[in-house]
Amino acid sequence: MNNGMIKIYYGEGHGKSTAAIGNALQMASTGRESVVIEFLKSRDERAERFYKRLEPEIKFFRFAKAEECFADLPEDQKAEEILNLRNGFNYGKKVVSTGGCSLVVLDEILGLVDLGVITIDELNQMLLAKPDDMEIICTGRVLNDGVRDFADEIYHIIEE
Repeated sequence: MNNGMIKIYYGEGHGKSTAAIGNALQMASTGRESVVIEFLKSRDERAERFYKRLEPEIKFFRFAKAEECFADLPEDQKAEEILNLRNGFNYGKKVVSTGGCSLVVLDEILGLVDLGVITIDELNQMLLAKPDDMEIICTGRVLNDGVRDFADEIYHIIEE
């Protein structure tokens, strides 16, 4: 695995998060630590129990308080949940800027840009702050051109 890369898995197809978690497993197999931060998804208690077993090599964080996927929330709950999602983003910035691990997976972070929860500039500033030996993986359905410029590798996942 190459050090210091920014990878993006995007598209309407399934498997983006799975690919990103696979990178974290590969990193763990070499004795290095990963942090996975999940955004916008519904709670999956079975997956969370599994992720707990992967600690300390892979640490999983979900800042959303709602059980449902963000898109399925009523408008009044979305406003509150946006604060939680921003907290997750701020935690991600801290992990990246302090170099607290070898790999950071920002699962569905591209959706935060789409929804206006964070700006392209905020995401790009986070990516620019990464240490040279850290890898970052961003996932989401839509890839904004402003983010594309900072990626070393881009994988477009589609269903056929």
